[in-house]
Amino acid sequence: MRVHVAFTPEEEAAARVGIVVDVIRATSSIAQALASGYERVLCCAEIDEAQALRAELGDEAVVGGERNAVVVEGFDVGASPREFAQKPKARTLILTTTNGTRAILTAAARCEVVLLGSLLNLSALVRTVRETGGDVAILCSGFKGAFALDDAYCAGRIVEALDGERTDAAIGAELISTAWPDPLAGLNARTYGPPGLEADIEFCAQVDLLDVVPRFSRMIGTAAEIRSTL
Repeated sequence: MRVHVAFTPEEEAAARVGIVVDVIRATSSIAQALASGYERVLCCAEIDEAQALRAELGDEAVVGGERNAVVVEGFDVGASPREFAQKPKARTLILTTTNGTRAILTAAARCEVVLLGSLLNLSALVRTVRETGGDVAILCSGFKGAFALDDAYCAGRIVEALDGERTDAAIGAELISTAWPDPLAGLNARTYGPPGLEADIEFCAQVDLLDVVPRFSRMIGTAAEIRSTL
């Protein structure tokens, strides 16, 4: 198994297995939503696409998301994993975020298998990747196209756990993950985003809280359908 890390969405990395990481907060929130009982998550790049899906699906779905970590006006829910730890409000969650949902759509176009990674489901993710087989590209969502330290930290933790043949970028990610004494310190090292995310960051820093592994299923129009592998 060859393991590579793409630190920004602009890098055209591809492999049989793509692991999308937006640890604060999209991939963490999607994992929690599926663990809590949502049947699927439909990931959209644009707000108007999410709104159109909400209108089409009616009471079957709720729409959630953020721009620059602020809940989109008029949406049913936001993008906090703590919010999705509650009982599901519908069968389907429609989600659009600043970085993560775009990265998921990009990965779906490049990789045969697309999984969503976070610290919350680290061991379950690694187990699924090993069972799936093939080379791996860990695709960091970054922040508005730029490098994001929190995603690099999470990617490094995945690299370490996979223990495959590493590219230079994968070695670099693993080194980044060893620079802080614990996950909370690693995630708090980020320099982007507004204040007020402290509770969400603390939630996202939990390791192996969940057994679910979100996986890209198919495209529904312009939305990527994500379901649990369990």
